[in-house]
This record gives sequence, C-alpha cells and structure tokens, in this order.
Amino acid sequence: MGFLAADSEKARSEGIINPVLLEVKRQLQGQVSVFSGEEFNVQPESGLTGYVDFLISRSPEQLFITAPVVVLVGAKKEDLKPALGQCLTEMVAAQRFNQQQQTTATIYGAVTSGTVWRFLKLSGQTAAIDLTDHPLPPVGIILGFLLWMVQPEPGAASER
Repeated sequence: MGFLAADSEKARSEGIINPVLLEVKRQLQGQVSVFSGEEFNVQPESGLTGYVDFLISRSPEQLFITAPVVVLVGAKKEDLKPALGQCLTEMVAAQRFNQQQQTTATIYGAVTSGTVWRFLKLSGQTAAIDLTDHPLPPVGIILGFLLWMVQPEPGAASER
C-alpha cells in the first residue's frame, strides 16, 4: 500500500481505489463490470453529462456501460464534503440511465480520497448520506460495503 502516501488524486485512484474495485469484481467472479474515467452522458438536456471517476454495473458486459448501474465512486484528493453533491448528481444520472433501460435498482455512491470513504444511497426520490468516514486500511470493511451494494437482494432481481 505504498500509494497511501501518494499526494495526487490520479495516483490514489490508480493505486488504491481501482484495485479495491477490481477486487470486488474478482470476488464476484466477473459478474459485474468496473469502469474508470468513462463518459456517461445520460440526459444532455438536463445537464447529466460528463465523465465518472468509477462506475460499477451489475452486468458482466465490459465493452460499454450496461444497466443496471449500481455504484458510482468519486475520487477526491482531500475534503470529501464538496464531492457529495457531484456524486449525488452522478447517482441521479445512473438512476435515469437504468430507467431508460427499464431497470430499477437502488443506486449507491462513494466519495473517497482512497484512505477515507463515505457512502451514499439513492432509492427512488430519497437520498441518504452516511455521516461516518470509513478508513482504509483495513480494506475488509470497504470491500464488505461494496460487495453488499452490488449484489441484488435474494428474490429481488431488479430492486434493492
């Protein structure tokens, strides 16, 4: 974990965040897709366009983003609070993207510096922000949250 001392957002993204997300994919045996730095233009007329830092889809299709999109992760250098609004906007875009594909799913988000993670949830019109900052290390807690987020509830294939 030599990247824990890295000073740039890009170094932390590549050295800490991406490996954590790829571990989620590995543990789920490739049944999800992880995208980094992808263009995610959902509704240009509503301003829901741009690039996401990281996105996890519950689809194994890795060539392009496919519904249902379930987790968005924003990488930030230090203070996570200003990033919460941006993450919520990306979560709304993901919700509308899923609706366009006739798929409903609770959308989860995270803002992280790599060493500190804060989680969000968007279900219908209700957004919730976890007020606890979760440290990394240990990685097990963060992995546990992410694995829980991407797995559909038993008996509910499209809604959480």
